[in-house]
Amino acid sequence: MANILVVDDELGIRDLLTEILSDEGHSVETADNAAQARKARASSQPDLILLDIWMPDTDGVTLLKEWSATGLLTMPVVMMSGHATIDTAVEATKIGAHSFLEKPITLQKLLKAVNDALAKGERLKATAPAAQAKAAELTVEAAMTGGLNLPSPVDIGPQSIQSFSMDQPLREARDEFEKAYFEFHLAKEGGSMTRVAEKTGLERTHLYRKLKQLGVDINRSKRGN
Repeated sequence: MANILVVDDELGIRDLLTEILSDEGHSVETADNAAQARKARASSQPDLILLDIWMPDTDGVTLLKEWSATGLLTMPVVMMSGHATIDTAVEATKIGAHSFLEKPITLQKLLKAVNDALAKGERLKATAPAAQAKAAELTVEAAMTGGLNLPSPVDIGPQSIQSFSMDQPLREARDEFEKAYFEFHLAKEGGSMTRVAEKTGLERTHLYRKLKQLGVDINRSKRGN
C-alpha cells in the first residue's frame, strides 16, 4: 500500500484521516504546519500528500507553489479546505495539485480521491518532474468534485455543457457550476432523487430545496429516459 503524508493544523482532522487511511492499509505520517511538512516530504518521500490550505505559518497553496517551483512536486497532492473558493481550488490545481476536497470530507469522496491520486502517481513515476509540475487544463467541475474524472456530459440540454466563464461574480459562477453539477447527476441516475442524494452526499430534503433554488427541472431528467 501507499505512504501518505497528511498535513493539517487541526488535530481532529489528522487523527480522523490517519484512522481511515490506516484501516485501508496505508502507512500514514502527519504534519501540523508547513515546516513539518517540508521535513516529512524530504525524509519519507510520500506517495501522496493530503494538504490543508489554511495553516498558521505558510498556507497550503504557497507550499504547493514552493514544491512546484523547486521540482519537488514529484507525487500527487490533494488539497483540503472548508473555506476555499472556486478560484482557490482552480488555482491550486493549475499549480500542480491533483484535486481538491472540501471539508467536511465524506468517507466516499476521500477514498475515491486517494485511490484516483495514487493511480495517477503510479503513471507519473516514469515522468520527468518538470512534466509532472505542468498544470493541466481544468474545468471548475473537476476541481470542486475532488478531481474525479467524470464521464462525458450526458445530453440533457444546453445546461449540460461543462464550461464556465470566470469573468463573472463568484456567486453567479458557483450557481452556474452547481446547476450543471446536479443536472449531470440527475441525468446519470435517471432522475432518481435517492441515488442523486447518495452520490452528492445531501439529504433528500436539502437536495430538493437546492434544485428548486437553482431552477433545475427534475422532471426533464426523468422524461429523457
